[in-house]
Amino acid sequence: MLSRHCIVIPVFNHPQGIQEVCHALSNYAIPCVLVDDGCNQECHEVLAVLAGANSWIELLSFPVNRGKGAAVSAGMEWAYQRDFTHILQVDADGQHDLGDIHRFIEASEKMPDTIVTGSRIAEGISAARHYGRKLTDWLVWLETLSTQIEDSMCGYRVYPLRPTIELLRDRKIGQRMDFDTDILVRLCWRGIPVEQISTRVIYHDQIPSHFRMFRDNLRVTKMHIMLILGMLLRFPVLIGRKFSTE
Repeated sequence: MLSRHCIVIPVFNHPQGIQEVCHALSNYAIPCVLVDDGCNQECHEVLAVLAGANSWIELLSFPVNRGKGAAVSAGMEWAYQRDFTHILQVDADGQHDLGDIHRFIEASEKMPDTIVTGSRIAEGISAARHYGRKLTDWLVWLETLSTQIEDSMCGYRVYPLRPTIELLRDRKIGQRMDFDTDILVRLCWRGIPVEQISTRVIYHDQIPSHFRMFRDNLRVTKMHIMLILGMLLRFPVLIGRKFSTE
């Protein structure tokens, strides 16, 4: 079946960043869905103007902030209902190297049943983020009994929609900053292969972070506890899969 890709961007109060991202995306003939995740008035108006001025952009809006995971999931469902086969998830803050989009799409078209996700080459990353990422990588290797996922937190990725929508309809996935890791591990459990592409990510001090130190760390900790318990329940299957591929 011919692949049809759609870009999904969750947006929460990045008015300048999303304008720059959409300007860069205009070089690609790919439909795009902006999901307004309860943005303030300034950002909401920017999104409305972008959607009104560009026929390739659709706008979905939440009246209140529901979280990155909820926004991406809504965009996925919108795309699936319109017969897109894949979505490319991109962040709204402009930190991703959008010049790599062709690499993600080409890999997805060659391996249509595979999740193609970024492995970040980070510039300007703080020590806290660096070591936090390393800890997460180690936990994900434990949760999947595999090292195929090099970077589970990168929000630059292509999902095959059918298995992803099946997962989202089967169970509740993390709705906020726990989304990217949670959904990737659970798709891996279901046997969906993962291909990682090295891509540059630049962290700017002037770009506001929506990560809330206490609440989001608590949420992520709970997610990892649940994933480790899930791994133990699936241990025979996962260890059998590991040895069958070696």
